[in-house]
Amino acid sequence: MAYKINEDCVACGACQPECPNEAISEGDPIYIIDPGRCTECVGFYDDPQCHAVCPVEAPVPDPDRPETGDELLKKKERLHGT
Repeated sequence: MAYKINEDCVACGACQPECPNEAISEGDPIYIIDPGRCTECVGFYDDPQCHAVCPVEAPVPDPDRPETGDELLKKKERLHGT
C-alpha cells in the first residue's frame, strides 16, 4: 500500500530526497506523498526509505490504499520502465 505522511510531520524535508519515485513533495504545512507514485520502495530497497529517515516516523502505511507486493512492483516498473 502507498504510504502517507501523518500530522506528526515536522516538515524537515529529510524524506523527499530519499524517495526513488519522486513521490514526496512539500505541502502546506507538511510534506505529502503521491499514492500513484509510492511503491514503498519495492524494487529499490528492503524498507520504505521515507520512514527510515524520518525523525518523527510520520510516513506510515495508508490503510485506504492496500496493494500487494506484486502490485507495487508493477507500479515501479510502470514508473521506471524496468
